[in-house]
Amino acid sequence: MIHMREDMTRFVMEYEFAVKELLTKVTILREEFLHLHHYNPIEHVTSRVKSPTSILQKAIRKNIRPELPAFREHLTDIAGVRITCSFITDTYQVLEALTSQDDVRVLAVKDYIAHPKPNGYKSLHAILEIPVFLSTGPVNVTVELQVRTIAMDFWASLEHKIFYKYDGHVPQRLIDDLASAAATAAELDHRMEQLHTEVHGTEGRTRGPETDIDDQILEYLWDLARDSRG
Repeated sequence: MIHMREDMTRFVMEYEFAVKELLTKVTILREEFLHLHHYNPIEHVTSRVKSPTSILQKAIRKNIRPELPAFREHLTDIAGVRITCSFITDTYQVLEALTSQDDVRVLAVKDYIAHPKPNGYKSLHAILEIPVFLSTGPVNVTVELQVRTIAMDFWASLEHKIFYKYDGHVPQRLIDDLASAAATAAELDHRMEQLHTEVHGTEGRTRGPETDIDDQILEYLWDLARDSRG
């Protein structure tokens, strides 16, 4: 029993490390956009790792063997990172920036923005494999990434609370209202992006970096470097 507990603790720790690795990538991406483009497509980021109890409960529900390799193979949502963006175009840009990195392996992508779920749910989902480097060697760990807009996130949060309150047995009138709200949220997303483009165009997202260094200092440094070569 003690050995099993230690193995489970180490298992969960690997997923915590994988989340930290992905969050570091998100932080770097956010700072790059702020400093080089003066535009931040990421509004906020949340993350979570399932507890050992939650992992075991889900394994039982899905009839998965009570073995860590089986958990690793069949449970892809033990670790999760959710990124909320300002606009729809930002969601695709952020997903592309993260999934195109050499050390990130993309296992699956589901575009629920272009193809919403029947209940109106929208989001980008990606199952990623992140390398975690431990003292015993590297371990590839699966992390579920969700990228959505503020409106999508608000709708999903409300839908989750309603289904939790009714234990999944939601009255049809509320289901219909949720579907209507999803359509309203989609319209809001498109209208806000149109307004942003009308005001700022695409320049606000592509401007080059600005510098606080005085022009005279730059000229002095240039002359100094040129003299040293001469």
